[in-house]
Amino acid sequence: MRRLSLRAAAVVACLVVPLAACTSPDDTADTSSASSAGTGTSTSGPDINGDGKVVIGVLSPGDLNDNGYYESFVAKAQEFTDKQGWQLIKVGSVNQADALNQARNLCRQKVDMVALGASELKDAISASEESVCGNTAWYVPAQQDLKQTPKITISRDFINEVIFATGYANGLLMKEKGYTKAGYVTGPEADFSVQAAKAFKAGIRTVIPQATLVTTYTGDFNDSGKATEAAQAQANQGVKALYPYLGGATDAVAKFGNSKNLILSTPGTDRCDSTSPTFQVSSIFDPGEYFAAALQDFADGKLKMGVAREWHLGKDPVPTVKICGGTPEQNTALETFIKDVGSGKINVDAEVAKLGA
Repeated sequence: MRRLSLRAAAVVACLVVPLAACTSPDDTADTSSASSAGTGTSTSGPDINGDGKVVIGVLSPGDLNDNGYYESFVAKAQEFTDKQGWQLIKVGSVNQADALNQARNLCRQKVDMVALGASELKDAISASEESVCGNTAWYVPAQQDLKQTPKITISRDFINEVIFATGYANGLLMKEKGYTKAGYVTGPEADFSVQAAKAFKAGIRTVIPQATLVTTYTGDFNDSGKATEAAQAQANQGVKALYPYLGGATDAVAKFGNSKNLILSTPGTDRCDSTSPTFQVSSIFDPGEYFAAALQDFADGKLKMGVAREWHLGKDPVPTVKICGGTPEQNTALETFIKDVGSGKINVDAEVAKLGA
């Protein structure tokens, strides 16, 4: 959930949840190419502070055991650091108001990298300019208002791309069943979550022009009670496909959706193999995948500060979208759609503006 640059947020992110991983079309960060943007200074090696060990510090605003967006970020980091013999310090459920102090605390523990699990914690970034964090690399998933600085590296994906394709996949499944009404339940009414709703609606309408979308903002990505209540209200209104664009509340809503046989999509990770709950579409802007790529560059001494790495649907392995158990015809249609986005044959931003209003 930019929480949808793997966008996932991703997102992720926007993402995701996508509060941090994904970006929308009016981003203003310095970028210049599909894979990386800007010029920066490479880290000399993972032991930046020269204390003989490598320590990665992660700050996340979410539940690190949410079976989704937030957990993916730390799980991939744990897997990578274990293989390298590095140490991982992870702090979850960080309040935005406390992000700066938490970042300083990580730097006092001599971490070589501070990684933000989602860009809601962007207030922490100012610590990168302070002496306490003087010998520290910074990894940050991008959000639309996040500015590139010389002290951080940004990972950026794009809300419109992956969520538009998620809507398209839902449209294929809805058309098969004769459905025309979908739902979208999320947390705060933030710029990225509003943009994701527009992209989701536009994707569905690409397949079903008369489709409608019911949108509910609960104010909290992790409050299962509020999110389930919203899903129940939408089901009572005739919603047949539901996108829980949530964090810790995702599984509670999905289990409710299973009880109503709703078409469900994941907010960031591949869960086609999940049995409780089950999902019909995996919307994959997995922030852990993006972070793992950055950690590999960090290990190789190639991670550059002052630049953004971009991840595009149809060009990179992630983000992407899968139909869980789709027919050959549905899978082929979705694969073609994704390729057309990646090639530029489909102007995503124009389609979202036209169909998502």
